[in-house]
Amino acid sequence: MLDAFSRAVVSADASTSCIDSGKIGELRGYLSAANRRLDAVNAIASNASCMVSDAIAGMICENQGLIQAGGNCYPNRRMAACLRDGEIVLRYVTYALLAGDASVLDDRCLNGLKETYAALGVPSTSTVRAVQIMKAQAAAHIKDEPSEARAGAKLRKMGSTVTEDRCASLVAEASSYFDRVISALS
Repeated sequence: MLDAFSRAVVSADASTSCIDSGKIGELRGYLSAANRRLDAVNAIASNASCMVSDAIAGMICENQGLIQAGGNCYPNRRMAACLRDGEIVLRYVTYALLAGDASVLDDRCLNGLKETYAALGVPSTSTVRAVQIMKAQAAAHIKDEPSEARAGAKLRKMGSTVTEDRCASLVAEASSYFDRVISALS
């Protein structure tokens, strides 16, 4: 697993050169956004269970056959495996967001995921849909705009002071990690 700093060092080492001023500027930017990055990761991590269960429920609502006999979320152990896999994907996306680098996501989560799911008979369209739902939820939580209409009394806002334009880059970065997952499954 590499973070932004390790990636810069490995890259410079591979080209037998020093870290240039442009890369140092990028690392300064990474550090200046560290608190926003931590807020974004905290927003996702503290809502992870709800995000995953809502994504799986949304996926099932769109395809009722998944929970019927012979479906991929039937019986309970398959449903539990689906929820577990959703949490694993979300966890690795947050790791990548925290590190500012997708290598942990690629190496530990996505490497061979499509082949494994194909061997197990897991429908990729349903899995992709669940990841799309988690992507939308993550963006809402990073922007600190969870759906008040659906959450009701259970609404939890982080109270972040991050403004809309300052978190747009984090939303885009998190979205790119979810898109990597979707691409790996497609």
